[in-house]
Amino acid sequence: MEKENCDCLSNEAKLLHTSYPAKDVHNALSMPVYNAVAYEFETAAQMELAFTGKSPEHVYSRISNPTVQYFERRIKELTSAAEVISFNSGMAAIANAIMTVAYAGSNIVTSPHLFGNTYSLLAYTLKSFGVEARFCDLTKPDEVKAKIDKNTCALFLEIITNPQMEVADLCMLSDICKTYDVPLIADTTIVPFTVFHAADFGVDIEIVSSTKYISGGATSLGGLVIDYGSFDWQHSQKLNYLINQTTLSAFSAKMRMEIHRNFGACMTPQVAHMQTIGLETLSVRYERAAKTCKCLAEQIKKLPDIVSVNYPTLPEHPYYDVSQRQFGEYAGAMFTFDLASREAAFSFIDNLKLIRRATNLFDNKTLAIHPASTIFGTFTEETRRSMDISQNTIRISVGLESTDDLYNDIVQAIR
Repeated sequence: MEKENCDCLSNEAKLLHTSYPAKDVHNALSMPVYNAVAYEFETAAQMELAFTGKSPEHVYSRISNPTVQYFERRIKELTSAAEVISFNSGMAAIANAIMTVAYAGSNIVTSPHLFGNTYSLLAYTLKSFGVEARFCDLTKPDEVKAKIDKNTCALFLEIITNPQMEVADLCMLSDICKTYDVPLIADTTIVPFTVFHAADFGVDIEIVSSTKYISGGATSLGGLVIDYGSFDWQHSQKLNYLINQTTLSAFSAKMRMEIHRNFGACMTPQVAHMQTIGLETLSVRYERAAKTCKCLAEQIKKLPDIVSVNYPTLPEHPYYDVSQRQFGEYAGAMFTFDLASREAAFSFIDNLKLIRRATNLFDNKTLAIHPASTIFGTFTEETRRSMDISQNTIRISVGLESTDDLYNDIVQAIR
């Protein structure tokens, strides 16, 4: 396509028809993979402009690359974001986003209900750099307000916690953040941006592990930071000096021109190419997996050996109402269930025949894992209890198999 996409196009069309930044010499329908590391210039003056950020040319693929840039452009088209920056993993995206806003003496208000490595990053790694993680119940506004002070650099959360399946009210948290001039940063990986529009619920910075749905079936590692340009960074003690110095928001300017290149966690062109292809089938795969997930959760809760099933769009779920408001009919393609004991959980996993015993989320294959002994296995039992990680819980990431095949495998593994 030679013309820019218009706003009237559906997301499905944008997924397939985002134009290239420059016309391909061979008119290829797929963006070429630019494996080059460096790029040649005709004059010293051109090099100076490029290296100082005064012209858009690529200089070095750790900083920018045509294939990666095109992948970011497609995400930007889909989300209507101000800026999108890609990384080599979801954890890299989280770490770089936090390092962009945090400083020694600052604090981050968050929930103890976080993915294992995210919790470890906030509670332990950043502590040695003088950044405090303040844990509280994000479903209780008074607790959140009590944790915020003048040194709070962000409120961070997962839109559906993994594996607790807690759903905080994003509009409520956004209102609090606006009152206290704090950016709202959300990991939205569990529900893709093709169906969940984070900016509509007040999220300022969205973080996505593109390893999951976007990669097209666990083909590659990647992460995204999506800046909606909605936060006024003059209220940030770290970023206010960048106001009016760049066409980007202060957050994206700091990240793009310093944090991203200094930490070196750039996405490779090969990964960008694979994830661009995965992006094209994202909506179709998500609809299939999420529908199967909800159906499976409804079916297995009737089994006598199942103590409880945890999926936010089940009517009996404690966060059903807020989940319906934010996500609609489906709340991702992952659910958890509890058995009677740790021993029963291990036996179940050992007995599976179709479902794979593996970590990761939103592979094309359905995966099962015991979170307490794996993802959270290095934490103390006391810490696991504080995070509400039960030894009886199984996590299921639903793939593209039929509901009947998955249900039958669960039934035989339990019995």
